[in-house]
Amino acid sequence: MGLNCGIVGLPNVGKSTIFNALTSAKAASANYPFCTIDPNIGIVAVPDQRLDKIAEIITTEKIVPTIVEFVDIAGLVKGASQGEGLGNQFLGHIKSVNAILHVVRCFEKSDIIHVEGGVHPIRDIEIINTELILADMDTVEKRLLKNEKLLKTGDKNIIAAVGVLKKVRDGLNGNKTARLLPLTDEERKFTEDLHLMTAKPVLYVINVFDYDKDKQYIEAVTGYAKQENSKCVIISGDIESEIAQMEPSERMTYYQEMGIEESGLEKLIRETYSLLGLITYFTAGPKEVKAWTIKQGTKAPQAAGVIHSDFERGFICAETYNYSDLISMGSEQKVKEKGFLKLEGKEYVVKDGDIMHFRFNV
Repeated sequence: MGLNCGIVGLPNVGKSTIFNALTSAKAASANYPFCTIDPNIGIVAVPDQRLDKIAEIITTEKIVPTIVEFVDIAGLVKGASQGEGLGNQFLGHIKSVNAILHVVRCFEKSDIIHVEGGVHPIRDIEIINTELILADMDTVEKRLLKNEKLLKTGDKNIIAAVGVLKKVRDGLNGNKTARLLPLTDEERKFTEDLHLMTAKPVLYVINVFDYDKDKQYIEAVTGYAKQENSKCVIISGDIESEIAQMEPSERMTYYQEMGIEESGLEKLIRETYSLLGLITYFTAGPKEVKAWTIKQGTKAPQAAGVIHSDFERGFICAETYNYSDLISMGSEQKVKEKGFLKLEGKEYVVKDGDIMHFRFNV
């Protein structure tokens, strides 16, 4: 499965700067609202040092990382849900993403205009949340109106759907995002096809200029996120932009000198994977060593289906061992000799770092 993240926020909070830094793309970045007219899309290889380690042990022709897609969505403003700015157009882009990266401006900089007149991260977050809630309310109201006309049919699913939609509508009316509403898994099924924006998991990206000077803003956002059980990543768009222009060897030297263990990209992807409950498994052979992204809890046949539907349809079993076993043993042969390679059936739940070879017949 591909990971697709929409980057949202008010104008001039650093969305496009961070997008450029993460993807090394050339999205327009300027000191005025709506410089991002169409959603810029960047496909980025997910950094995973395990791939290189596997390839050091299992000789292969190429290394293929999994990917993440970043969608830079133009800045939203008050009234976006009613079409203010270019709101409606961009709200539509958010519906298609797996997760929302909400960039929050947590820095003072006089030469960069703030559309609301000054830095106030919680107010900014709530402006975006309100616009998404209003847009979702419109979506729910339309579906509710349609389903209420069908109540006379007596269809049990329609009756249940109307009950759930009313519950969601009331929650949104109370200024609660759909992801925070106390719905059961069964109830949420009735809203899945609506692709409600406030139902999507959110990672707050705290964009800072000076970590010490911006501390009060950082604490405000982390406290807000904790209350709604969301996660945060602190990142400096300016620093990441400078790093993005360096040669790989220069980047490594810089990281070592600054005591940085991972890049902003790696932090964002790691936290987004955690947010969505994603893990990585590998396939390894003479032609390629490749990473695959799946949901935590995925069973072997469905994991095989990520490679090709035939693998799932004709699944027989999976030869499986873990990355940690390969590293500790030093070779695939020793993994086999020590009995760490297992033949797993249809009920096997794939673990992060598993190295798998699927047997199938169609």
